[in-house]
Amino acid sequence: MRRLILRPGAIGDFIVSLPALECLRAEYTEVWTAGPNVPLARFADRARSIASTGLDLVGVTEPPARLFDQLRSFDSIVSWYGANREEFRAAVAGLPFTFFPALPRDNALHATDFYLEQVRTLVACESDGIPRIECPGSDEDYAVIHPFSGNPRKNWPLENFRSLAERLEVPVRWCAGPDDPPLDGAVRFDDLYDLACWLARARFYIGNDSGITHLAAAVGTPVLALFGPTDPSVWAPRGPHVQVVRFTPAA
Repeated sequence: MRRLILRPGAIGDFIVSLPALECLRAEYTEVWTAGPNVPLARFADRARSIASTGLDLVGVTEPPARLFDQLRSFDSIVSWYGANREEFRAAVAGLPFTFFPALPRDNALHATDFYLEQVRTLVACESDGIPRIECPGSDEDYAVIHPFSGNPRKNWPLENFRSLAERLEVPVRWCAGPDDPPLDGAVRFDDLYDLACWLARARFYIGNDSGITHLAAAVGTPVLALFGPTDPSVWAPRGPHVQVVRFTPAA
């Protein structure tokens, strides 16, 4: 069985779906995802960015001729990509696609359980629903704070993070992503797996509702996740060492 998994979305979206994606592993498994997430598909035989394949051109303009030959080489294609695009679905009709909605509905389930329920319609799957990314190394004496996210409304004020950092009894290392605002002394990684392994060595991590917070939880680092407008019952990081605190976003 050759299976292709199409999983678009941001870092956090990818991580909460990891238990489901791993349940889909076949004799050969390939994952096409957003570029930054490629290093996190550790379970796959091959991982590629969606943009590098030309899949994002299907139903929009002329995709590379080789793309459909590549798609035909798979026995199963499980896709959270294009589920709501009629032109995409029409273009790939006849190929072995199974489409799933990309976002949980009605806030009835945690996102991880939502994705697991979907794939259980295809495969038998035993999972505890905790995303995990294995990293080598041992604990070091520092804490990590990532004070940003992809949505400013999700962010606890930076001055609050600074005040909290002054009260901690361990050295603090600040973390920022390539697209985050300037932050003096912040550590920035281009490769998310390198970042994951750096987070894994920290004594603990503090951050907003962000993909990096999910990444810290997935490597097993104790996490304090600060949630504002998003419902943590659906989107909080999962793990035995995760604590969630909600704050009131600024108007």
